[in-house]
Amino acid sequence: MASESGEDTKRRLLDAAGAVFAESGFKAATVRDICRLAKANVAAVHYHFGDKMGLYTTLLSEAFTEGLRRYPPDMGLPQGAPAEERLFAFIHSFLLRMLGEGRFAWCGKLMAREMQEPTEALDHLVEVHIAPLARQIHVIVAEILGGGAQPGDDRTRACATSVVGQCQHIFRSRAVIGRLAPGMRFDEEGIAALARHITTFSLCALKHFPSADDYAKTVASTA
Repeated sequence: MASESGEDTKRRLLDAAGAVFAESGFKAATVRDICRLAKANVAAVHYHFGDKMGLYTTLLSEAFTEGLRRYPPDMGLPQGAPAEERLFAFIHSFLLRMLGEGRFAWCGKLMAREMQEPTEALDHLVEVHIAPLARQIHVIVAEILGGGAQPGDDRTRACATSVVGQCQHIFRSRAVIGRLAPGMRFDEEGIAALARHITTFSLCALKHFPSADDYAKTVASTA
């Protein structure tokens, strides 16, 4: 029988924590509930992670790392692929990470909870994982916008947020969407179809988006 300090115990704690944190949220989740599910001693959490926050931070980081390993943002595209193809790959990867099933099916729900009820772990998550992804989508969107658009422009950032927002809406409103459109599928084929739709919709908007000057005037007139 493996000891409580073994890697198998650490793995069980992370797997159990994913399910418990995703279901209850960080505040409501208890170390005892996690250890009960993991069939581990409470002391094992302190040994491996320090405390509940250490466990949670490790879990979030692992969830992101594993998701990106399985579904990288470029989805295996060759270097120098057209921006339109890179946009589809980014969206497809995002949806697969949020909606995918299997061992890490709790990842999307866990991430959604962290966005809605941020903890002190969010700063680390943004710096290490989310900021690099944001830079990638900003570069893609700027290239599609053209006309001298830069990744750091307000217009580029706003458009990138709109693209990502469509992906997040599918996840957060999945229960409602499933009732309004019972035929919509969320298996791999259905997710690919959603990715193609969001990509097509976004490309239509980006390629006909107002110029930087016109956009600035529009924003100023609504302020």
